[in-house]
Amino acid sequence: MPINVIIVDDEKPARDELAFLLKSIQEVNLIGQGKNGVDALALIKEHSPDLVFLDVQMPGLDGFGVLKKLVERKMKMPHVVFATAFDQYAVQAFDVNAVDYVLKPFDKSRIAKAIQRARKMMETQTTATDRLEQLVSQLGAARQNPPSPAVKVLITTQQRLLLVNAEDMIFASIDGGMITVIARDLEGGSNYRTLEEMELALASDVFWRPHRSYLVNIHHIKEVIPWFKSTYMLKMDDKKHTQVPVSRSQTKRLRELFKV
Repeated sequence: MPINVIIVDDEKPARDELAFLLKSIQEVNLIGQGKNGVDALALIKEHSPDLVFLDVQMPGLDGFGVLKKLVERKMKMPHVVFATAFDQYAVQAFDVNAVDYVLKPFDKSRIAKAIQRARKMMETQTTATDRLEQLVSQLGAARQNPPSPAVKVLITTQQRLLLVNAEDMIFASIDGGMITVIARDLEGGSNYRTLEEMELALASDVFWRPHRSYLVNIHHIKEVIPWFKSTYMLKMDDKKHTQVPVSRSQTKRLRELFKV
């Protein structure tokens, strides 16, 4: 049986990217898209989807506001995969409660994994209501007691393990599954398995994922360069003045950070 899916995100590039990835998965039937929380409620009421990809950060009624409204109105609760660009505490709460999440910019294999988790829950007839209510509770607790961000980053170079202050890390990139860290006076590999894992360990108000292959320290961005078709590049203040691309789904976050 196909999984009927709805996407709700206030950023059209993010909706388009996610729709493209979902349409490549054979068992998915994309039945609707919305741009805000009000749209989400209307689409869920009209279509009773099996699964909703729901953005966390939306103006007005956000992702968690949608959940509260569904509970208040006693509507049938679909399974939910949350989409988030930078809220590390939300990600931790999602993981604890086994409610799936995907980080922006989206990754095809991660989307496929989320679909498989949803399929498994449906086959075991796991109800979404209790789990999502627990999520909201857990999220509140996580925000009241956030873990301390890492203050040191381990860099491996020439068979040495060196520690640098997180504030001195300029950016990290991933290529072929290997993470490279560029700091003020040092460059080397990292023992983190993914950029997502590294991002969770660092201060969420300082480090940002402008692109799925990069994690940057916003204090080391030297210049924002307008690029093709309303996109941007970031010139970093490392020795090579590395240019880091900003994905379309992160353009909104760029504007929030620097009032572009």
